Amino acid sequence: MIVTGFTFAIAAAAALLVWSLTDLGGKLLAAYRTRFTRDTHFSMRELFLFADPARLYAINLALMLLAATAAWLLTHSLAAALIVAVLLAFAPRFIFRWLRRRRIERIEQQLPDALLMIAGAAKAGLSLVSAVRQVGAELAPPLVQEFQLMQHEQRLGVSLDDSLENLNHRIPVQSVSLMVSAMRIASETGGGLAETLERTAATLRSQHAMELKIRALTSQGKLQAWVVGLLPVFLLWVLSRMEPEAMSLLWTTQMGWGVLAAVTIMEFFGVWIIRRIVAIDV
Repeated sequence: MIVTGFTFAIAAAAALLVWSLTDLGGKLLAAYRTRFTRDTHFSMRELFLFADPARLYAINLALMLLAATAAWLLTHSLAAALIVAVLLAFAPRFIFRWLRRRRIERIEQQLPDALLMIAGAAKAGLSLVSAVRQVGAELAPPLVQEFQLMQHEQRLGVSLDDSLENLNHRIPVQSVSLMVSAMRIASETGGGLAETLERTAATLRSQHAMELKIRALTSQGKLQAWVVGLLPVFLLWVLSRMEPEAMSLLWTTQMGWGVLAAVTIMEFFGVWIIRRIVAIDV
């Protein structure tokens, strides 16, 4: 009788624990879905991409489950499966950040040519608003998308200064700030708009050329950071193949976990220091 009661208590406690974990997991999944759809919707609007955030969430969740299952089947390690799932959970944020950086770089490349085209239209007698409208029809994405958004704002009653300020807020880089300042000053003072835009275009072109030169000179340091970061991982894989019994201590003992944590921390700071050294702001 006592044994039966004890067994029933254990079963009830186990059922309560499973129910609590299921409820907690459901709440965490709902919170992750809300945050994912909100951040994805905002990022997609910034990139002028049009897709359903709920569908992207379902795809991301399916990839997380499939990749975590594959990692568990290949390594027979629950920790590896959890690490893969966590990495895929944060992957969309890094992907959108990378896409936004690439988009801003493309806009900075297009700015000098766009300013020269606006200056040419201003020399032909067009106003700044008309010049931007004419040039916006001839540009390629992504800069044409920003100019078209400026035109839509002006059609809705937004002033030129406010639309330029919104553009500077959407693309917070030095080149766009310089372009916006030149346009606002030229439109307010009524001076030589074409000459101001031509000087701004020459400045931006020289700055972009200097950035490309610095990027080429620091490429070796960036490659060194990748080598420093990936070499220990490669050595761990090689040694695990050559001496699996000896390397198994890293994955099964507390001392091994401590060594892996120390190596990870030192690797992170090493790569971070190298990236800070080669990151030169023009």
